[in-house]
Amino acid sequence: MQLFVNDLTVMDFSYLCPKRGMVGESWIVDVVLDGELNEESMVQDFGHVKKNLKRLIDEYVDHKLLVPAEYSGAEVLHDEQSDQVEVRFTCTDDRKIMLHCPAEAYAFVYSDIIDMDSVGVYLKEVLATHLPENVENITLNLRAEVIDVPFYHYTHGLKKHDGNCQRIAHGHRSRIDILIDGKACLESQQYWASRWEDIYIATLEDEIRYEDRQLKGEVTVPSDYYCFAYESSQGYFELVLPKSDCEVIETDSTVECLAQYLLLEQKKRTPEGLCQVIAYEGVGKGATVKG
Repeated sequence: MQLFVNDLTVMDFSYLCPKRGMVGESWIVDVVLDGELNEESMVQDFGHVKKNLKRLIDEYVDHKLLVPAEYSGAEVLHDEQSDQVEVRFTCTDDRKIMLHCPAEAYAFVYSDIIDMDSVGVYLKEVLATHLPENVENITLNLRAEVIDVPFYHYTHGLKKHDGNCQRIAHGHRSRIDILIDGKACLESQQYWASRWEDIYIATLEDEIRYEDRQLKGEVTVPSDYYCFAYESSQGYFELVLPKSDCEVIETDSTVECLAQYLLLEQKKRTPEGLCQVIAYEGVGKGATVKG
């Protein structure tokens, strides 16, 4: 007997890619459980499936930075005294990405690349140890939202958030809708999709001097890199990455602030007419503003 749950949850996270750098992503999760009926004549209660499996997925992947631990350009150093973990990542074009964060900010996937197959194996191994005895197997289907308009991948951190959004490197795959006088402007949507392709959106007040970093790793040309850091309830977070991969804004990077920023920047491009920005944060949620 098989029990299935489609759209169990959406995982919003970022990952390190040898070619693309730091990539924000949103994947929808479907699950199928194989097993015998229990004393309640069920494979498992739907309520338990949704609650328990979603909790585990949130704990092990959601709002984390996924690191391909077997990639030759990935170096991981764990400070057992502070529980801080330093990750040094070298892309194939020699760009460096380095982080100094609490251990819970990462998920280390034993593969040389992060994709749906490697993350699916990682998650299956985690979930399999938490299944009831009558469940023989679990199948995961990870999929991206079908988006027929321009979209972008962005990474950020929300230091003021009291939950896991405070982690400095988590992200989303998001569509962007720009309407001018009520009509979709595909050219503007494509402009933002290109401008924010695999982008890190940082807050200006979080920038620190390269010389003040706690990271031990180094880059060859510090002037080509930004260093951002902040302290939040989960600990100290620090990130060094190429300036070419960043957009620095003066506000926090909540989706509400991003929608307002997009509107102000878009009005510089298309000053005539009423502009509406519909900014998404992953799947099915976001913020909209007009002006």
